[in-house]
Amino acid sequence: MASPRVKPRLLSRGRRAGAVLLKVKPIKAAGNGGPTFNRLTVVWVQSNGVPFDTTGFFARLYRGNTLVQTAAFDRFGVVRFSRVSTLTNVSYTIRVFDSSGVQFRSRNIPAGVETFAVIG
Repeated sequence: MASPRVKPRLLSRGRRAGAVLLKVKPIKAAGNGGPTFNRLTVVWVQSNGVPFDTTGFFARLYRGNTLVQTAAFDRFGVVRFSRVSTLTNVSYTIRVFDSSGVQFRSRNIPAGVETFAVIG
């Protein structure tokens, strides 16, 4: 039986977690020389790996203090930043908000990734 998807809880500022799901060095492969994901994709999951129900949530991606893009999460905990190609060559900061504008999480995304997971 699958675990139910739940809405995320607001954490205190002291608790932080995030993980790089897929960090690869580009290699010349037969037939496929590029990344699996062509745009930066972020997944928001519970500590057991089940995605949150993120209906109404959105994320803002920053490079330093400059806003790069704002994008909405789908209901399965996934947000895709169409303006950021992969593998990323710079680090970013992602900030996750609910529909009321309350910030739930803030994480640093390192350079060289295609997909990033916000855990918790």
